[in-house]
Amino acid sequence: MSALVLDTPDATTRLRDWLAGFQRVFVLTGAGISTGSGIPDYRDANGDWKRAAPVTWQAFTGDPAVYRRYWARSFVGWPKFSVAQPNAAHRALAMLEHDGPVTTLLTQNVDGLHQRAGSRRVIDLHGRLDQVTCLSCGHLTPRDVLQPRLVADNPHWHPGDAAMAPDGDADIAADAEKIFVPPRCPLCDGMLKPDVVFFGENVPRARVQDAQAALGASDAMLVVGSSLMVYSGFRFAKMAADAGLPLAILNGGTTRADALATLRLDAEIGATLGALAP
Repeated sequence: MSALVLDTPDATTRLRDWLAGFQRVFVLTGAGISTGSGIPDYRDANGDWKRAAPVTWQAFTGDPAVYRRYWARSFVGWPKFSVAQPNAAHRALAMLEHDGPVTTLLTQNVDGLHQRAGSRRVIDLHGRLDQVTCLSCGHLTPRDVLQPRLVADNPHWHPGDAAMAPDGDADIAADAEKIFVPPRCPLCDGMLKPDVVFFGENVPRARVQDAQAALGASDAMLVVGSSLMVYSGFRFAKMAADAGLPLAILNGGTTRADALATLRLDAEIGATLGALAP
């Protein structure tokens, strides 16, 4: 269906009325819900890339220059990413879990902001950036613990002009990327990777099954802040539509599932959801 472009009061009223009709709502969120917390997103209102696509699993593991480049940019981006705070939209969904119909929240984001806002039944579809895993021995390290090691290994390194990018990334000078010393596992010297799903990598099967089971136990689905251009998220909207579940979408701009939606709201996400709170 075509999107209803609405101001906040109208969008909030329509969404509140829609939610009132259900007892078990499955929610999927994407990057658009965290832009209000200062974390940039990847896509524009048409669902097109705003910038180069994220690094792939194949390039990260197969090219030492890409591995070095990723960690140089992460080193610069992590401090701002790690202090981002939940916004009104995150808090509203936590409220709707505690006092309303939201039963499960599946997020494509890797920022942990839903949990920090108070949501408890959260499935992190693409993992969490605050953990780092060794690709050889599986050793897990908190990202905050890794950062001082990166400082120590790069004492005189400077990124040049830097700008924050999505998911803890940063745009830095190309020459700086080439001389950064990337991290290795302290136990086995293996490659380290953030505990997130890269492009070209499969979402863990158990995680998908948990989400599918939660959707199957729901009587409606709400998508917030996702263009659903990535199949890992779109498939849940398609599953809901195939099962005959009402599907509402709140997003600024086009989504891949617009034709499947029974309610499509194009409105400011933080203000719309935030106004649901008492």
